[in-house]
Amino acid sequence: MFNKRVYAVFKREVKERVISKGFIFMTILLPVFMFGIIGIQAYLYNEQSTKFNLYIITESEDLTQRMQNDLLNSDLVKENYTFSFYTMDKSQLNDFLTQNKQKLLDEKITGAIYIPTSALKDKKVEYYSKSPHNIKLSEKLSGYINKVLIDTYFDNKQLSQEELNFARQSVDFAGFKVSKKSGFEEEGYGNLVLSYLFTFLLYMSLLMMGQMILQSVIEEKSSKIVEVILSSVSSKELMTGKILGSAATGALQMLIWLSPVVVVASTTIFALPPEVKINVSAVQIVYLLINFFFGLLIFLGLFAAVGAIFDNSQDAQSGLWPVMLLIIIPFFIAFSLIQNPNSAIGNAASFFPLANIIVMPARMTIVEVPLWELIFTIVVNILTFFAIFPIAGKIYRVGILRTGKKPSWSEVIKWLKQN
Repeated sequence: MFNKRVYAVFKREVKERVISKGFIFMTILLPVFMFGIIGIQAYLYNEQSTKFNLYIITESEDLTQRMQNDLLNSDLVKENYTFSFYTMDKSQLNDFLTQNKQKLLDEKITGAIYIPTSALKDKKVEYYSKSPHNIKLSEKLSGYINKVLIDTYFDNKQLSQEELNFARQSVDFAGFKVSKKSGFEEEGYGNLVLSYLFTFLLYMSLLMMGQMILQSVIEEKSSKIVEVILSSVSSKELMTGKILGSAATGALQMLIWLSPVVVVASTTIFALPPEVKINVSAVQIVYLLINFFFGLLIFLGLFAAVGAIFDNSQDAQSGLWPVMLLIIIPFFIAFSLIQNPNSAIGNAASFFPLANIIVMPARMTIVEVPLWELIFTIVVNILTFFAIFPIAGKIYRVGILRTGKKPSWSEVIKWLKQN
């Protein structure tokens, strides 16, 4: 399989891709894009340009007075929140809302929060608005309303201020990671962020490198360049060289992206707060790169085979969806694993061929994974590569020289039976 002609194709692929503007641009741009997206999300979540004009309506004068004292002395007033306070029962509320319906529809009033006396037992309040499911608004106000309800509920029960403060507190979970090496160690959110980062980078790289080899195969086929190349090398040698060159380029790009993580995790130059401290070992980084390389070989073989079937990009995109599902489904499984590290589906997918390329790196950052499991997934991917590569190679060998009518999937299956 490996000879001078394969090496020549490999060298050509690496040279074309590494020095290309696209490679340099995406290697630099993708991390900037990621941090840009995170920054935009943080800005949108914390943006304070929206003005909230709220009516706070309660069923008792005492509740109204308490709400007024707490809200008007809160930081919400500095964040473009304005409040008007009223006291009325449920029957009066309906008339009041009818009178102010046009203001609510015109958004001159953002909404009206009704706190009945029964809320002191069940903590159920009502919110009337043109957009009643405003998550940011409910997150901002629920704490203040809860505090007033607790204070009012315990007011005549002879509790001290310390007891009231304790009742207001929510449970604070501190996570301690149990591991064989370090015993019990408190862990912050750094590795959760790292898990998101690995998942996103692996997903993006598989898509990018796959699309690049897909377009390359289609261009060489449609421009007839492939016929010239095949006069010097066999289709098997051409495909092997292209896939190895693209996989090496993808692994190099991944190494560049992971370099800042390695620097931050292995040095004391960047003193991160304990809650965002990153714990990742050299073994895990090496594993990620090796496993990614073999996984990339498999996917590039599939992308190249799809590219060889079709004469143009439009047809190829329609035939690409089975391969895309093999990338997208593990991507979502990895995210679910971050939410629930004990997920049975996530744990099973971390061993499954193709899926483990994205899922296992996400899993190993949030739970302790034995070394044998990491080695096992690499062996699985190597075996998968040797199982899939001959099939993809047959499709590539027949399809790359075939032009004319778009083949059906039944015809593609027949290609596999040709010698």
